Amino acid sequence: MSSDHEINFRTRKWVRPEDLNANGTLFGGSLLRWIDEEAAIYAILQLGNHRVVTKLISEINFVSSARQGDIIEMGLRATHFGRTSLTMRAEVRNMFTRQSILTIEKIVFVNLDESGTPVPHGYDTITLNRDRLPHGISPADIVTV
Repeated sequence: MSSDHEINFRTRKWVRPEDLNANGTLFGGSLLRWIDEEAAIYAILQLGNHRVVTKLISEINFVSSARQGDIIEMGLRATHFGRTSLTMRAEVRNMFTRQSILTIEKIVFVNLDESGTPVPHGYDTITLNRDRLPHGISPADIVTV
């Protein structure tokens, strides 16, 4: 697979007791909430706008599960820039075994203006060197601890 299509696994979650279902494995609803949040952050940083919304999540393929104590990694990759949208692919895997837990081929976010109307974002390439900060925020505004 070429580097243009690789997924970057940047976020890790520790599977804790409150994340489990009745079978003692990771509850799919918790995992989907984590993915949607991670995808929203990714869209914000790719589009440089904190006003983005989930438009579509395609078929979700649960390949395996995770158990309490496992650490999972969530990865996303932009696959297409529309005029007002960003499409991405997601994969979740077990950090230790690298076994795939879930794949989603298509998650679409839409870029919005202040009134909630879709607005062109003006991008057509993935940013890898530095995230695009939301409009109105400069690197000097970022506080590091």
